[in-house]
Amino acid sequence: MSHQDTYEKELSFQADRRRATVEFIKIVSDLWYDKSIELVLFRNGLIDKNVSEILDLHEYAGAFVQKPISIFDSVEIAQAIKNLDLPPAKLDIGKLTYEYHLEEDTLNATSFVASRLKGASENESIAPKDVVLYGFGRIGRLLARELMTRTGKGSQLRLRAIVTRGAIDETVLEKRASLLKIDSVHGDFPGTVSIDVEKQALIINGTTVQIISANAPEDIDYTIYGIDNALVIDNTGAFRDKEALSRHLIGKGVDKVLLTAPGKGIPNIVHGVNHLDNDPDEINIFSAASCTTNAITPVLKALEDSLGVTSGHLETIHAYTNDQNLVDNMHSKYRRGRAAALNMVITETGAGAAVSKALPSFEGKLTSNAIRVPIPNGSLAILNLELEKETSVDGINSILKKYALEGNLVEQIKYSINNELVSSDIIGSSAPSIYDSNATIVRKDGKNAVIYVWYDNEYGYSHQVIRLAKYIAKVRRFTYY
Repeated sequence: MSHQDTYEKELSFQADRRRATVEFIKIVSDLWYDKSIELVLFRNGLIDKNVSEILDLHEYAGAFVQKPISIFDSVEIAQAIKNLDLPPAKLDIGKLTYEYHLEEDTLNATSFVASRLKGASENESIAPKDVVLYGFGRIGRLLARELMTRTGKGSQLRLRAIVTRGAIDETVLEKRASLLKIDSVHGDFPGTVSIDVEKQALIINGTTVQIISANAPEDIDYTIYGIDNALVIDNTGAFRDKEALSRHLIGKGVDKVLLTAPGKGIPNIVHGVNHLDNDPDEINIFSAASCTTNAITPVLKALEDSLGVTSGHLETIHAYTNDQNLVDNMHSKYRRGRAAALNMVITETGAGAAVSKALPSFEGKLTSNAIRVPIPNGSLAILNLELEKETSVDGINSILKKYALEGNLVEQIKYSINNELVSSDIIGSSAPSIYDSNATIVRKDGKNAVIYVWYDNEYGYSHQVIRLAKYIAKVRRFTYY
């Protein structure tokens, strides 16, 4: 075959792949908007993705499981899912496709999918939950983006209101809308945002979200806005303990509270690790812990369960945050007063000690410190661990790959095989822990390991908050991972 013939064949195949991807995008959208069934590809979201992005995700999927995962396979499995009568669900089409190829019996795709998802019909029905964002900073706006992007038919979490301080006028609403729409780190919001001055509301993707001004949570009556039994997600950082957060429950229309920071006197939850230890029927106030705790705890659990950890040190290389100064100025904490965008700044972190709140076996095992660095987002946790059992780089990689592929931590741990991975690459990752498989170091005796875990300290953490919010609100769908 001539070079020209080869080239023409490649062009034809590429056209077929892209045509199949367009068909796949339509099925993904139809399932989401018609049936509230969300498809993901090894935990990577597929909603609102374009053709090139979906083909790139298939390349990653094939490399991850070391077996080709083609778009043609995905179309076949997605069509089989569409043909079935399923309740609202979140399904990993990558895992289904991988398992379909491993199947020895020659089932057709529809029969195979039906056999794998037979438990879906036993899933309890769910009632939608109203959500109020108390505070509208970095995390609050990302939560608003995700909640509105994934509203679908509104069968899970419904963002109904945002609480801020100060007067609400046209200028304020326009500024709030602009901050939601445009973001220097995460790019433009893939939807529409406008304002309604008369209602004092943002109109996000055509849906009204009330803006409420309040100085104290107990003063708000949400029921006058048609909001009842709401979950309040407190992003302000102003209320950190049970007594202060209980003020939300005094106001009318609230029955659950979730703090997006470490809390005192309340359960600190890393979803996937210890959320099932805390029953939302019995507990009204929860904490989603910190971004760093959510990054390291899933990996530590995997290593503790598999090898045992005797002691260790955490050093987090963290993006600068809003509490630091832009230029040198007074600050209540040492070093944080120095210009954040010009310096590496050593500061403390409670993440090492906080791990034990989710994993009690780590009580007293970890020391920790932090270095804030001149980037706005994207962080790295370095874990230097003494192990009970001997291991190797391949051994640790095998353990964490298994946890990333199956079990209770598949949403939390992403296994990176990228030799060129840097901090900007992990921006926008929904996994709170991105394990760098090419960076692991193990001492010759096999009893000490240095593990590198990347995390988007804004976006990955926000997804953990939403996962926990769904658990608290009891709106988790049937999942297949």
